[in-house]
Amino acid sequence: MTQSSFARSWVTSANGHSDFTLQNLPLGVFSHKGSAPRSGVAIGEHIFDLEAALAAGLFEGEAKAAVEASLGGTLNAFFALGRSARVALRQRLQELLSEGSTLRGKIEAQGARLLPLACECEMHLPAKIGDYTDFYVGIEHAKNVGKLFRPDNPLLPNYKYVPIGYHGRASTIRPSGVEVRRPKGQTLPAGQTEPSFGPCARLDYELELGIWVGQGNDMGSAIPVSEAGEHIAGFCLLNDWSARDIQAWEYQPLGPFLSKSFITSISPWVVTAEALEPFRRAQPARPEGDPQPLAYLLDAHDQASGALDIELEVLLLTESMRERNLPAHRLGLSNSLNMYWTAAQLVAHHSVNGCQLQAGDLFGSGTLSGPQRSQLGSLLEITEGGKHPIELPGGEIRRFLEDGDEIILRARCAREGFASIGFGECRGKVVAAR
Repeated sequence: MTQSSFARSWVTSANGHSDFTLQNLPLGVFSHKGSAPRSGVAIGEHIFDLEAALAAGLFEGEAKAAVEASLGGTLNAFFALGRSARVALRQRLQELLSEGSTLRGKIEAQGARLLPLACECEMHLPAKIGDYTDFYVGIEHAKNVGKLFRPDNPLLPNYKYVPIGYHGRASTIRPSGVEVRRPKGQTLPAGQTEPSFGPCARLDYELELGIWVGQGNDMGSAIPVSEAGEHIAGFCLLNDWSARDIQAWEYQPLGPFLSKSFITSISPWVVTAEALEPFRRAQPARPEGDPQPLAYLLDAHDQASGALDIELEVLLLTESMRERNLPAHRLGLSNSLNMYWTAAQLVAHHSVNGCQLQAGDLFGSGTLSGPQRSQLGSLLEITEGGKHPIELPGGEIRRFLEDGDEIILRARCAREGFASIGFGECRGKVVAAR
């Protein structure tokens, strides 16, 4: 157990906080009462304003350089500095914010600010996202979806050799809280021979983990899997909103397009790779008979500690539930250990052909369903394509999402002997098509 495993903060709301303890210290970009976007760190119910702390002279050396790289409303330059800068900043922040810190008086005297997280601050995307790739590494989800579309051959043979992914649309990624406008598109209604155009009728969510790229690579130069973990800056929650009826019509032969590109929601806080160190696990053993990864994807250290133990939860709050003051209803509770490939393997595979990754690029893991019905990460799976609707508290039923429905994603890490940490929420409320 590290010295700071149960260290407390003089920011009292951080002690026992569900997400933003002293052991977490995730970074994000925020505005305060209409200010220009600026970098900050979540601590309890507050944001520690990094720009104000820098002006107060609270950083020096590598930690100072890290904060300077975070200025300007994006964290791209900070991500590009790599692990050493993240560690230096993390250590300094723990010195500043720990209970009994001799620096507390200096923080308060020199105007470094703690700002209320909930009521006065607006969160933004933490980085300018140059490229977004969505993977498909939740094997239970892949099998479930495959059964719906290919009952005789649910999992195609390349799945266990290749981390499957597609290039998504970076321009429509939005932070938690931005409304989800129901998309329009072409669909082929059951029994029809020609498509029709109109609002999506089978709107769905997908419970995913987001992976932020740190240091990139030169074009033409692959990142070895043994070094790929060093190129990951941190993680967030990601909801890959999906128009299932549009998707069913368009996905052959080149895969998702308009069914996915209308919006992707992410949680705004970047939980660093360092904060997640206590929650690393061995990659779950592959079932007997499954092939071992090819050599460029196989590293002993990554197999021994490349998986992450993150509990993932998805909840639904309907308009009727809101009006009746009913709590959000849990739709699924899964875990990132359901990833068939590690995050490092995704980085290695993405770059193996010479593709250039850049600081601030974002990966989605793909839907992380578990093997049990209570662990499913999409309505497509829960309702088996709409065949078996779910009943909600108050008597409502759902096959897919309706206008006014709000999806809430949450994540939490817990391990005996360590303080737990969380990711904050990723929320999105569906509104009618224009």
